[in-house]
Amino acid sequence: MMKKKPLVIAHRGACGYLPEHTLEGKALAFAMGPDFVELDAILTRDDRAIVFHDHYLDAMTDVAEKFPDRKRNDGWHYAVDFSLSEVKSLRLHERINPDTGTAVYPGRFPASSQVRFEIPTLEEEIELIQGLNTSMGRQVGIYLEPKGPAFHRKEGKCIEDAVINIFREFGYTGRDSRCYIQSFLPESIRYMKDTLKSDLTMVQLIGDSTWKETPGVDYYRMLTPEGLDQVAGYADLIGPWMNQIVRDAGTGREPEYTNLVELAHKRKLDVHPYTFRVDALPSYVKSFDDLLGIFFLKMGVDGIFTDFPDRASGFLKRSGLR
Repeated sequence: MMKKKPLVIAHRGACGYLPEHTLEGKALAFAMGPDFVELDAILTRDDRAIVFHDHYLDAMTDVAEKFPDRKRNDGWHYAVDFSLSEVKSLRLHERINPDTGTAVYPGRFPASSQVRFEIPTLEEEIELIQGLNTSMGRQVGIYLEPKGPAFHRKEGKCIEDAVINIFREFGYTGRDSRCYIQSFLPESIRYMKDTLKSDLTMVQLIGDSTWKETPGVDYYRMLTPEGLDQVAGYADLIGPWMNQIVRDAGTGREPEYTNLVELAHKRKLDVHPYTFRVDALPSYVKSFDDLLGIFFLKMGVDGIFTDFPDRASGFLKRSGLR
């Protein structure tokens, strides 16, 4: 049987080149030939789904300047406290460390640029992708994470309901609609499948338990044969942290190869690790191509999330994989 062609998933657009989750960044990513573009969705105060990664707005917008009195007691300005019109008034910029004001990735689009970027709604992003598919004769899919289901529930909102309803409005209803839903929270996937009756492809993201982003989820167990057996009962594939497939043992040391891909494939789970960045290479490689060679050719992953979709697509073409 012919092996499926590996997928390139444009992580938050082409964010190696333009600020993440902007319409401009998604259009650039689209032109770079990915199979999917990745989106994150959160809700505003007036229950509009916007495409943004963080719950707080401080790392990527001028919210602290425009709304200095709207931060919570923890010092952050949360999107859920702002209306869509207020969110749209913000200028979006390259990701910075809010404490220092310095760019997280200094070689990327200048955070100080006065180019006007804004936060898009989920509907705007979908219309852009569908429109480009029409005008360019492509079939680029959408790969979305409804961010922080537990956080939204504490705020009296349901991010999964909002996302699934919007997808249905745009015709994304089944396995053939080129739309994947990913989550770090197993209960969120089960809710979308069992309660909302969604037949979209579901992806279990696997974090590291030390990150403490999803209390109560044992990711270490999820990486075991028994844990993967459970995942295979409700999800279609997994999205692990790349270090769970090839562990970076430190500069000057050989990487440690795990059998996660093999275990997943035995359970008919495809594997899409995250996140591959030209400007954040692990210590065991000297180039991005070296890294891609290890994951695609040696480990046999089925796709990757990358900030540089052009570089990944080019590697696969040169390697005869597409």
